[in-house]
Formats: sequence, C-alpha cells, structure tokens
Amino acid sequence: MARVMIVDDAMFMRVTLKNILTKEGHEVVAEAQNGEEAVARYAETKPDVVTMDITMPKMDGISAVKAIIAEHPEARIVMCTAMGQKNMVMEAIQAGAKDFIVKPFQPERVIEGIAKVVGA
Repeated sequence: MARVMIVDDAMFMRVTLKNILTKEGHEVVAEAQNGEEAVARYAETKPDVVTMDITMPKMDGISAVKAIIAEHPEARIVMCTAMGQKNMVMEAIQAGAKDFIVKPFQPERVIEGIAKVVGA
C-alpha cells in the first residue's frame, strides 16, 4: 500500500480523498493546503505518491509540481482537477505529474490512479 500526501486548499476535498484512500488500505502521511506547504511537507515525509490540486492560494499545483520534481525527480504526483482544466493538466504532466483524476472524485478512479503511479 502507498504512503500518500494529499494537497488541496479545500478541507472537504482532503477529507474525501483521505476516506477513499484509507478505506483501500493506503496511509495518508501528510496533508497540505497550498503549494508552498506541499513542497515543505514532501521533503519532510517523502510520500510514495502525492495527490495535487491545481488551483490553490500562495503557490498553485503546477508550480508545486515543478518545485517538488526539481528537488525530488523520483516524486510521483497525481493531479486533481476540476472539469475543463485540460490545458492545465497537460502543463502539469509536462512539469512531471504522472496522472490526473477529475473532481468530483470517483473512488475507483482515485484508486486506479494511485495504483498506476506506484506500480501496484
């Protein structure tokens, strides 16, 4: 099972993802509510995978992906995106994200996305 860090500025979204992941046996080792926090928490916890929201205050998800990948090229990041953010998803993938999941979250797609990037 994977050690996961959840990054989203909305607590509701973090709770939703945490419930989906822990029910499946994954361990949520950290949470962050913006990109700056995500970069710092990643260095502290070295999770197996990160779920990263795109639109957040202070530092957006794409900037956070770039910052994390620059320091930790092995990082595995799954973007969480609202409908209609396709161009941002492409930018995130080019920045180093491995996959994306769309909000509202479908539990099976979240689990599939995590499994895909951790190679489970």
